[in-house]
Amino acid sequence: MFDTIPDMAAKRAELSPDALAFHDLATARDWTFAEVNTAANAVAAGLTARGLAEGDRVAILCQNRVEFFITLFACQKTGVILCPLNWRLPAPELVEIVAQVGVSLILSDAGFSDVAAEVAGATETATLSIETDLAAWIDAGGPALNAAIPATRPWYLLFTSGTTGTPKAVIQTARMAWANAISIGQAIDIAAGDRAACFLPLFHTAGINLYTLPVFLWGGSSTVLAKFEEGPVQTLVASGRINQFFGVPAVYQALSLMPEIADVDWSKVRCGCGGAPLPEPLIRFFAERGADVLNGMGMTESGPTVFLMDAAHAGDKIGSVGKPQSMAEVRLDGVPDGVEGAGELHLRGPGITPGYFQNDEATAKTFTDDGWLATGDVARRDADGYYYIVDRIKDMYISGGENVYPAEVERVLNAHPAILEAAVIGVPDERWGEVGAAHVMLRPEATLDADSLRPWCRERLAGYKVPAHVRIVDDFPRTAAGKICKPDLREAFDHD
Repeated sequence: MFDTIPDMAAKRAELSPDALAFHDLATARDWTFAEVNTAANAVAAGLTARGLAEGDRVAILCQNRVEFFITLFACQKTGVILCPLNWRLPAPELVEIVAQVGVSLILSDAGFSDVAAEVAGATETATLSIETDLAAWIDAGGPALNAAIPATRPWYLLFTSGTTGTPKAVIQTARMAWANAISIGQAIDIAAGDRAACFLPLFHTAGINLYTLPVFLWGGSSTVLAKFEEGPVQTLVASGRINQFFGVPAVYQALSLMPEIADVDWSKVRCGCGGAPLPEPLIRFFAERGADVLNGMGMTESGPTVFLMDAAHAGDKIGSVGKPQSMAEVRLDGVPDGVEGAGELHLRGPGITPGYFQNDEATAKTFTDDGWLATGDVARRDADGYYYIVDRIKDMYISGGENVYPAEVERVLNAHPAILEAAVIGVPDERWGEVGAAHVMLRPEATLDADSLRPWCRERLAGYKVPAHVRIVDDFPRTAAGKICKPDLREAFDHD
């Protein structure tokens, strides 16, 4: 792809200066593309005045707000690297992350000023307030910047969930952003008049890139919510204020449980889902209300869009994540191109990260010798070229010599009328080596005799796949992306 890319905020301001870019729900303020670019120039001037230069790192600790994107574009203009911090983490964990990448400045909003101060004190880092200091920069203005952006220069860092140790900082670039915008934009037909909602956390790739940044690049607008709340999100859908919608399964689950859902017309909203498999009952639920929820798959390391299901086959290819989109190359390790089969999913293309920031060892382990990113996911390709994510390689367990992929068992459990969501882990067993332990969350008002679930599963699964243990839980530990945190389930099981 290209060596340089135009300044994103400046180019959009040139093309559609007076069009709406963002509506901040908390403040009721509208921002045009011209206003966003002008503010980004001002913040860039402020960062430069603080002595920050290309390659320096600035952290930001806040819930969703338009100033996040203004700062993101300011960093693109200056070459300063933005580090969005997970506001759900306690200060000691943030200290480790800030120290790991060498942050020079922490920007925070009022809600996290105390945490920011604690982290800054432990790392000898300066702090500034978004509401006062950043606002003063914006009011003061700054010179117009519109230089070409090096396509592969680190722009911002997103941190992995850290379930296997210290979080790794995944480099994000301008080229990745445009590759994602092209892939997802073509897949869901993003246009300048489209309206999206930004409610997923901005320290996660979905918060930035599904679909807020692509919609911005195509000239559409986004309503920014501080965080996900069922009521305000459903109101946006019901009022017709958005027509592009992306959520993780937990979002669709929460919306499906609202009593008012019966009165909402979803037929005018194009819906996407990722982060984890969307259970078939939820797919059917929203289809009955006019929405084809298109499953997809991607990673922080892939920018993220790789796969997305097409609407024409959403009903007859349930469980599939679709086909590779326009800017993604894929292969299945050990499976010839175009042939049905399953293998580890490898990725290549302009949307793939150049690596992990200041971590050559992790980068080398993730990429194959011929330059493909090895995902750690087992995927299956069917005769029509559609892909299915079988499971994470590390989540597979071996029971009596047979490989068991928890995702397959979870799909069966999620079809039970009393079960809202299920998670299966492998646990040690003296006889079989490992067996399954199913954790299930029930639907509201539903009851379930745990002992009855095993024979129900036995009618639908091979015997070695039937969970030996069943636990009913009130809720699950989750990552920032809404995924169930299986290491926490394993640890809790080990301690019981």
